[in-house]
Amino acid sequence: PSVPRHTNRLINEKSPYLLQHAHNPVDWYPWGQEAFDKAKKENKLIFLSVGYSTCHWCHVMEEESFKNKEIGEIMNKNFVCIKVDREERPDVDKVYMTFVQATSGGGGWPMSVWLTPDLKPFVGGTYFPPEDGVHRVGFRTVLLRIAEQWKENKEALLENSQKILEALLYRSEVHVQGQESPPPSKEVMATCFKQLSNSYDEDYGGFSESPKFPTPVNLNFLFTYWALHRTTPEGARALQMALHTLKMMAHGGIHDHIGQGFHRYSTDQHWHVPHFEKMLYDQGQLAATYSRAFQISGDEFFASVAQDILLYVSRDLSDQAGGFYSAEDADSYPTTASGKKREGAFCVWAAEEIRALLPDPVKGATEGTTLGDVFMHHYGVKETGNVSPMKDPHQELKGKNVLIVRCSPELTASRFGLEPGRLGALLQEGRRRLSTARAQRPRPHLDTKMLAAWNGLMISGFAQAGAALAEQEYVSRAAQAAAFLRRHLFDPASGRLLRSCYRGKDNTVEQSAVPIQGFLEDYVFVIQALFDLYEASLEQGWLEWALQLQHMQDKLFWDPKGFAYFSSEAGDPSLLLRLKDDQDGAEPTPNSVTVTNLLRAACYSGHTEWVEKAGQILAAFSERLQKIPIALPEMARATAVFHHTLKQVVICGDPQGEDTKEMLRCVRSVFSPNKVLMLADGDSTGFLYRQLPFLASLERKDGKATAYLCSNFACSLPITSPQELRGMLCL
Repeated sequence: PSVPRHTNRLINEKSPYLLQHAHNPVDWYPWGQEAFDKAKKENKLIFLSVGYSTCHWCHVMEEESFKNKEIGEIMNKNFVCIKVDREERPDVDKVYMTFVQATSGGGGWPMSVWLTPDLKPFVGGTYFPPEDGVHRVGFRTVLLRIAEQWKENKEALLENSQKILEALLYRSEVHVQGQESPPPSKEVMATCFKQLSNSYDEDYGGFSESPKFPTPVNLNFLFTYWALHRTTPEGARALQMALHTLKMMAHGGIHDHIGQGFHRYSTDQHWHVPHFEKMLYDQGQLAATYSRAFQISGDEFFASVAQDILLYVSRDLSDQAGGFYSAEDADSYPTTASGKKREGAFCVWAAEEIRALLPDPVKGATEGTTLGDVFMHHYGVKETGNVSPMKDPHQELKGKNVLIVRCSPELTASRFGLEPGRLGALLQEGRRRLSTARAQRPRPHLDTKMLAAWNGLMISGFAQAGAALAEQEYVSRAAQAAAFLRRHLFDPASGRLLRSCYRGKDNTVEQSAVPIQGFLEDYVFVIQALFDLYEASLEQGWLEWALQLQHMQDKLFWDPKGFAYFSSEAGDPSLLLRLKDDQDGAEPTPNSVTVTNLLRAACYSGHTEWVEKAGQILAAFSERLQKIPIALPEMARATAVFHHTLKQVVICGDPQGEDTKEMLRCVRSVFSPNKVLMLADGDSTGFLYRQLPFLASLERKDGKATAYLCSNFACSLPITSPQELRGMLCL
């Protein structure tokens, strides 16, 4: 690489996204006091650009505009330019995205917003092409017009920005009206089911035409709905919708059949042509969802998909110190000699490549059949490529194939006169060879930032899969990651979580000069992970830490007036709004997950005020839950958990005893959305016995491992048979 001609302040940052822009001819600043002071001192507008390192259109806008010397000069002359990684600073991103969505009706990244020197937004959008086109005004023109307006109409702009801010404050407030109580769970669940059922794609699964996102929150809602309505036609449909969607996704091109794991979303209705980036938060949630699907159905297919996701994360997104990286990019160089990156280049195949890799004749098949024939038929490979030009606006995938399972194993086998039992081994050999060939290609960029929240989601994925699939190594991997969080993303002196850390030189773990403090989502997803890890490992230390973090979350984020938690803490003068998210999207919104966290925390501690808080959150979102619960499926699910009260499943026994292990296996093999598992090992000095005095009164019947089902700290008769326990859990 040649010596860069420009270097700006971003060279001192740790975020891979900010470092990608360190050699632009734009005088970028990171979000912070230095930039704010400059804007005030020079009375300049701020241009804020927000994105993330695996964002395709962010790369495009950088190539076209931010690397353009003339555009850079216009930016530097008229504006203080700030670059933000939305994954590092979700708080900043949410404030200005709220503005962009309110004023333009749409949103997305890269986000481009112009602010007054006191950080109030007045114009915003997303991607701008560099020059004017037929339908769109170009970035250069927008920059010049805004600079001109600031010169001519400064007072009007400032006044307008103040009005906009007041409207935003009003619009974005979530609070309890009067003496509201939680909405009726039955109605919320029924409405949410109906809304999902109406938007369900009967043929291909999923809940929209296109684009199609994995949305684990919808599937988890349907599993809970099924568990509470097992014997009704609606319950059966809920389960069928969830399992069919998971099957179609696993067969689709959104699933990486060669390199494992899932891409971010599908651009079409068939889950075929994805945007190829892979995000940690998807892998974590999907590993948990596929494990639940296995728990419920007993179908090994779902277990194998969960294992596939965890193999990908262990191999490609894991830091040697135990943490998990954030994402892999969609764009990469097609070959080592290429000068330009293409989307999907690492993952797609020309038919002749596959033929050349799989030329072997297949014994016992129709005369002349090669391994390539079988493989290409099964995975929908076409000589001219299998991507419709409609789904490939930039012609990046022309002549290429995105693998998608087009046939059942039986159909593929019968097409080539094979015994069905032989097909699996043939396809596996094909995948192995393609994987070896793919390893020779240049890899996409890896975002090695490690975020507390996303690590929490991934720990839950490993812990839940470990419990449901009875795989101890997954539980150990989850524990290793939780220990990593404790070591690198937690400050024991203040008891607070940090947002992010980074892979540094020589693979050490580094922290920025001023560490970013954890946001609500960091606390919520880490607490959920620690509860999941306790249930999978029964190590009480994780419980103790979860409860400490819950107290800290209450202190930093709770809104005592309007109820529910703010996304960010008070006291940052550069944040214009303290918001509460109200949508479960690619990730659940933290207030949704925290309802279940609070109920679990109360079960493990006896602190009933946590149950009260859970009810207050549901009350704050009551109107939305009753009208459009499809926007909050995870919170709708939590209304049922709140309403049915959690069952404490207490196993009294020796952790090493076979009878105890059998009871635990039984509990973990059953999907029961309102259970909390705990082990009473007889050690009265342990954390749980200190928290829950009632445990001391439960004993092993006839010296055998004994289960009790307790609710509000009143317990059932003792159960010593795993079969009987299974029956009780399914009620």
